[in-house]
Amino acid sequence: MEQKSNTVLIVLAFFSIYVIWGSTYLLNKIAVQELPPFMLAGFRFFIAGLLIFIICKVMGIPLKITPKQLKNTIIAGFLFLAYGNGVVVWALQYIDSGFAALEISAQPLVVLLLMRVLQGKKIQAMSLVGIALGFIGIYLLISQKSIISQENSAFGMILVFSAMISWAYGSLFVGKANLPTNFFVNTGYQMFMGGFLMFIISVSTGEKWLSPLVWSSKVQWAMVLLIVLGSIVAFTSFNYLLRNVSPEKVATSTYVNPIIALLLGWYFLNEQITKQSILAAIILLTGVYFINTKKKLTIYSRFKRN
Repeated sequence: MEQKSNTVLIVLAFFSIYVIWGSTYLLNKIAVQELPPFMLAGFRFFIAGLLIFIICKVMGIPLKITPKQLKNTIIAGFLFLAYGNGVVVWALQYIDSGFAALEISAQPLVVLLLMRVLQGKKIQAMSLVGIALGFIGIYLLISQKSIISQENSAFGMILVFSAMISWAYGSLFVGKANLPTNFFVNTGYQMFMGGFLMFIISVSTGEKWLSPLVWSSKVQWAMVLLIVLGSIVAFTSFNYLLRNVSPEKVATSTYVNPIIALLLGWYFLNEQITKQSILAAIILLTGVYFINTKKKLTIYSRFKRN
């Protein structure tokens, strides 16, 4: 009975990281059409952080952390959320949600290159193939006339790429940083601090804040879903899967999220899916697979043996 229960939880958790995370691009796109981007993202993560703190209190999980851990959660909150997420929401004003998701699917490529530059980590043969395919896929994606012709589309693409660099550096930072041992507490502080930092950015850039009471009903619902499902449920599911299945299986969300985002953007927002976008997606996601796989190239292995 317990094994059956675990199987159900694993299936639900995969649904969360596949569909819910894939849908956040659509939800952010809906909300940013009405709300300023940093105020939107700040509200989402600040409230999510508060809710996580409340849940921790109810569950009896201690929230006390050291000053060093607090400093590191602020840094991580900035890299992942204030810049990494807030700038993507900003970019959604200029590019389609599905396009943004596809561009972000190249994140493993950026992480790999940063590890090479900052840590001197050797890039394996399979990963080199993945990097080559990734660059080809990105080129096909951003070179489309239908996208280039859109006003400020190039600016939106640059914003997304800079956010990817922030996420990649954040991934390397948290791998070595002294952070709260409880992942729920760690997430709560990162979201709370990230949201707070985004509020500061919002005020400093002169964004006009709008009361939730004057938001349209579709934006109100989008925000509720982003906070509860996108920020709390999906992330909890992600951490649950990391403890119960192999990392390779969890990493499959990298391939599914862009497809979900493309389909939802096409269905709900009438975003265009071109043949070149489909080809770029296939090549780009194949490149991500080569980067994530631990297998060695047959030709490379034979060369090493000889």
